[in-house]
This record gives sequence, structure tokens and C-alpha cells, in this order.
Amino acid sequence: MGKASLSRRKFLAASALGAASVALDWKRIEAWAANMSPKTDYPTVVIGAGLGGLSCGAHLAKQGIPVTVVEQNSIAGGYALSFERAGGKFVFDVSLHGVSAKNNAAARILDDLGLSKELHLVRLSEVCHLKTPGLDIVVPEEDPEAYILTLTQHFPSEEEGIRRFIHEVLSINEEADQLHRKGKFTKVLFPFQYPRMWKILDKTLAEMLNDYVKDPSLRNIFASLWDFHGLPPSKVSALYFAAAMGDSLKNGTYYIKKRCRDLPYALIDLIGQSGGQVLYNTSVEGMRVTNGAVDGVELSGGKILPARAVVSNASALETFRSLVPQGSFPEGYLKDLEAHRPSLSSFIVWLGLNRNVRGRINACGVQVLSGRGAEADYQACVKGAVEDVPFRVGIYDNMYEGYSGPNTSTMRLFCLSGYEPWRKFEADYRAGRKEDYNREKSRWAECLIRRAEEVVPGLSSMIEIEEAATPLTNWRYTRNPEGAIYGFEQSVDNASIKRLGNRTPVKGLYLAGAWCNPGGGFSGALVSGQMAFREILKDWGA
Repeated sequence: MGKASLSRRKFLAASALGAASVALDWKRIEAWAANMSPKTDYPTVVIGAGLGGLSCGAHLAKQGIPVTVVEQNSIAGGYALSFERAGGKFVFDVSLHGVSAKNNAAARILDDLGLSKELHLVRLSEVCHLKTPGLDIVVPEEDPEAYILTLTQHFPSEEEGIRRFIHEVLSINEEADQLHRKGKFTKVLFPFQYPRMWKILDKTLAEMLNDYVKDPSLRNIFASLWDFHGLPPSKVSALYFAAAMGDSLKNGTYYIKKRCRDLPYALIDLIGQSGGQVLYNTSVEGMRVTNGAVDGVELSGGKILPARAVVSNASALETFRSLVPQGSFPEGYLKDLEAHRPSLSSFIVWLGLNRNVRGRINACGVQVLSGRGAEADYQACVKGAVEDVPFRVGIYDNMYEGYSGPNTSTMRLFCLSGYEPWRKFEADYRAGRKEDYNREKSRWAECLIRRAEEVVPGLSSMIEIEEAATPLTNWRYTRNPEGAIYGFEQSVDNASIKRLGNRTPVKGLYLAGAWCNPGGGFSGALVSGQMAFREILKDWGA
């Protein structure tokens, strides 16, 4: 029997029912909440003010549950934050280029929480603009047929495979959305209810592509969005990739106007409206566990916050290595966590320019590929070969008029990075000795700026403000192992419905964020918080 068949059998044998992302019966929940015992008997602590934790906290706060969010930094949002330079002249987003938030799970969450009307979503002009040494291709918004036509013009002999592949990813996205709407599934019926998802449950993207197209260049075009997931075609889950790609092609991508920080701030406001609070510049030193159940969180300074439930938005590894008392959970659980690899990290350069470039380049974002193929590009990222890595140029002023101030522009250069190229600086970095580290960071930044002039000629001469961040920067602000930006790798054995669950072996302790179900990204984090909320209500008898 093959490896894939064994994996599917293990999936089916795990239990009769499986949790999916959540469609909530709000009338039933609100009726339960109205009749529950005093809500002060349900104090909940959220560790980390990332989108996953804030999403869960906002869902709880909507029912009047007292929520305390503990954040080690002076600003909320995790990777979904913005920061200012030059006295507010430039406002940079840490991560957001575009998010799928229409006609999907993320959109329903924003509707459920009453935030859709508060957030201004601006549709981008394209999913992405791909630039290779031999091709220049725009992936259009909400127009799969236009994308099929574009690719067919470049690869006419592959027309049938192109059409079949695009239609397949759209169908997979439909099934994934249906799964979210239903909220749960019966495992023994899964292959019949969701046949397309079942077909690729154990496949990598490379294996899936082999069923549709032959031309290596076309495969690399289809796989070019691998850097949104942190693994190349030979490693990334086909199911995870296809569902996300189908969502973007069908529903488009959007930017949060004015800045991405508007989203976490809206969630924090909702928590505050119900009497909750966010404690900034506060670290969690550990959890108290009594008789197998969490009953409190210890803060820096020794203060104890009582808790009937704790939601950790910190990395799953950090949570169980450092915060949960050893011996209060099965030894094998941590071993299972450590069997999964943290995802790649990132290197980012933010640029404040001294002139307006809006409309000069006809794209919100340009992805520059090496032409050597996705697998070679991935290895360049792992090894830190900054001269060869694929990278993205984010031209934020093309997202909406007035993004930057008069006669200025805001730009971001982004590439994935392994941790190993930066590990040699780790000890000195943590000790505050950053001279060698800063030299390397400057070298990377100069290289990306030089390469970005292929997209924006004369870029170097326009720079007024320059800021850069490395995997060590990501570690400092999030404490994610190796500065991971997608949680655990989205590999076949830890993606989508097989990803680490939101419930833990410790009663009253739940996970939210990129490390657990359903995975990374803005939408994934929002859904993970909702899924953790559902598990909490289940345990509270709702």
C-alpha cells in the first residue's frame, strides 16, 4: 500500500467527526450567552495581540466575556501592523500587500463581528504581476478566464491543461468554502462530500501540476505564488495552495485602507467595548495548571491573572517549551510539535521616496522571478543568496490615491529568507552587539534595491527613508522560532484539515494564529481565532 493511501487511512481512522473552520449559529450562541452564569466567572486571557488571538478575543467579547490580551510589545497586530518614520511622514505596513476578504471565510468573520462597515477594503488592480527574464504576466483580479487566455497565448500547446488546472483550483476553493460554511465534517463521508479536496489531500503542488501541464516554464508560472506559503512545489501542500489560489482568482485581493493596522485596532476596540483590555509591554512568564486545567497566567512582575480559558497566539513551540509547566501535558505532544519545521522567515526593505511614482509602474506589486525555477529559487532563499532570490516590489501608492503625502511614495521590497544565514549573528544580536549584523543587513538591502531598479528605474536616487528587517527582527517582535512568518511549514502532513488543531491536551488552553489550523496569512489567522472560539464554547457547554 502506498504512502498516500496510508496517510488517508490514518486521517479517516482518527475520529468519526473532524472540525473545520467555523460557520457559527449566532442565534443559538447568543441565547446561551444570555442565560449563562455571571460572565465574570469566565475570565479569558489571550497571549499575544496577533490577528489570531484578537479574533478569538473579539468573538468572546461579543458575548460579554471579560478578555485580557497580554502583549509583550508596545503595539498590537503581530505581523499585521504598521509603523511610522520621519515624524509620521511615512507609514509602512509590515506585511500586508493584499488579502482575500470578499465572499469567503474572512469576509463572513468580519460580518459576524460587525467590522465590515468599519473597514475600508480597496480592490487591487491585479493578484500579482509576474516578471521573469522571458515573460511578463499579469494575474488578473476576479477574472479566471482572462488568466486562462493570457497563459494560453504564451503556451498554446498547453491550453487544455491550463483550463483544467484553473477550473480545478476554483472547484477546490468552492469545496473549501463549503466546508467552512458547514463548520464540521464526518470523516468517513469526507471523500464523497469533498471529492476534489480528497483527491489531493496527500499531494504536493508539484504532483498536482504533473496531472495538468508538461512545460516546466508553465509549471513555474503556476507555482510562482509559492512564496505566499513558504514552500516550493515539491514540498507545499497542493490542497492548501489550490484553495488559496482559487480564492484569489475568484474573489480578488484587497488592501485595508488606510493601513493594515486598522484591522487589529478594530478588533481591539470590539474587545474594549465589552470591558476587555490589552496589556502592552507585558510578558507572560508562565501558566498555572491545576489538576490538568489552566487556571491562571503569570505576568512579568509576578502578577497572576485568573483564567478559565487561555488562548495562546504565541508559537505553539514557545507555548509548550516555555509557558506550560512540563509534566502537565503528554510528553509525546511536544515531540509531535517539534517534528514539524518552522516556516521560512523574511527579509524586508521599506522605502520612503521623495517623489510620487503613482502610475509610473502599472501594478500594485511586481514579483521578480529568477527564471531558474521555483525549486532553485527556494534554495536561494534557504541559503540566503540575496543576489538570486525571487522578490516582490510593493508599490503601495498604486493601491489608492493619497496613500502617501504630496510628492512622496511608499514602497516595500520583500523576499523570503532562511534562518541559517542569520544564525551566526544570533548570540551577538540578542546581547545588543549588532555591528556585523548591521553590515550584513545593509548588504542585503543594497542588493535588493539595486535589483528592484529593474522594476523602478532610478529607485536609488529617490530614497529619503530606508528601513530593513531580518529574521532576527521577526524573532525579536514575535518570539517565533527562527523568525517564522507562516507558523509551521504548510507541508502535506501539516496543512489544511490535517494541520495542528486549536485544542490542546491541557484543559482550557487553546491555540490561535498561524501555527495551528487552518494556517498562516491574514485570513488564516482570523479563521484560527474563530475556530479557537468554537472550541472554547464547546467546552463551556454552548
